[in-house]
Formats: sequence, structure tokens, C-alpha cells
Amino acid sequence: MNEPACELLSDAEELEWSLRVDLAACYRLVAMFGWDDLIFTHISARVPGPEHQFFINPYGMMFDEITASSLVKVDLLGRKVESSPHDINPAGFVIHSAIHAAREDAQCVLHVHSVNGVAVSAQEAGVLPLSQHSIFVLSSLAYHDYEGVALVDDEKPRLVRDLGDKRFLMLRNHGLLTVGRSVAEAFVAMYFFETTCMMQVRAQSGGQPLRRIGQPIIDGAQAQWEQVTRGVGGGLAWPALLRRLDRVNPGYRA
Repeated sequence: MNEPACELLSDAEELEWSLRVDLAACYRLVAMFGWDDLIFTHISARVPGPEHQFFINPYGMMFDEITASSLVKVDLLGRKVESSPHDINPAGFVIHSAIHAAREDAQCVLHVHSVNGVAVSAQEAGVLPLSQHSIFVLSSLAYHDYEGVALVDDEKPRLVRDLGDKRFLMLRNHGLLTVGRSVAEAFVAMYFFETTCMMQVRAQSGGQPLRRIGQPIIDGAQAQWEQVTRGVGGGLAWPALLRRLDRVNPGYRA
């Protein structure tokens, strides 16, 4: 399905289509940065409105082939809201439905099994204050213990409790998760999360004592983040990311 003609769309439909395009781009960017795990893991975006519906990936498609029209629209019970030939990842539904139901500000939920992220998630101390990237993560970081593949609703209350009001969630022995007020914010947050983990793994492999950043600097990180992003968070980098994606892997708008 190609992008509908704009003149035939209502304002709500245009907003939904724009969200589909951003989410499809996010999937392809995750693949481009090497954070994907074949067809596994998932990114969701809340559909505007009171119905608590969201878009999620069609289960079985690689992230670098997802398009705006292939995304599946579901409700909080996992029922398809619109006709689609695709199923969804049941583990993806459990995690994402729990967070979308509990966090009104979680417009996008991004979960990956990145190599560096899983490596650090297996370390007892978790994320360490070793890099400038890490201070932004540590200023809003939570942890959730591993309970096996997230297939049962019983885990939802604990997942929501552990996340609280944080932006970053480390799923122990499992991977990384970010929430954002937009697709752009969730993606840029994941960039900092995964890069923090990569820098930590590399620093630990150097065989030298590690210098840690002090807590007062971490406490001021959120204010500094607002300054360097001019108050628009991931939105500052998003247009440039889309231009890069258009050069490397266009077609996500279809």
C-alpha cells in the first residue's frame, strides 16, 4: 500500500500516517545501527486518541524491510484494530501493552537485544558512570529482573513498577528498553543507552583502573540535556537521521 493522497485524509488520519512513517523509519534505523536481533524485539508507538491503541511490527519481517503500511495496529488486549495479514510478537505485546497502559507519556517504547546492552545487563553493577553518555542514562535509569521470555500478563505489574517514571530500563540478562514522548526521543535515548554500554564494555577490557564520574554531575545531567538539545530532545537529530536513512535504505514511507 502506498501513502494515501494527503487531500483525502482527515487531520487524525494524517497524524496516524506520519506516526507510521516515523515508526517504520525507527525500525530501519535500529537495523542500520546494528541493534536488531533478526525478527525479534519490537518498537511500538501509541496511536493518538483515548482508545489506547498502538502500532507494532509485523512478526516475521526483518527490521530493515518494515514499511509504514505493514505496521500492525492493535489494542491493549492484543486484538487487531485494522485488517492485517500479519501476526504480532506475543512477548512484544506483553511488554509494550503494559507500558502504554501505565505511562501516558510513553508515546514510543523501544526494546532491543543489542550485544553491548545484553552484556552490561548481565553485570551485577549494571551501568557505571564512566562516560559522558552514561550520565544521561544514569539520571533516569531503572532495572527489571529477568523472569524468562515475557509471555504472561503476570509480569506486567512488576515491569511497570520497576520502570516507574524513568526513561531507560535495563532488563537484566535480556536487553535495553527506552520510552519517549515521540519516536525520535525513544530512538535517540536508545542511541545513548547502547553507546553507554559499548563504551563501558570497551573500558572494562582495557585492563586499567576505571575513573568514575561523580554523582553531582549525574544529578545535573537532565538540565544539561535540555540545553544541548535546545529543549526538543530527540527531535533535534531526527531530521538528520531520516536524511541518512533515505540515502542508505529508503522505502519505509510506503
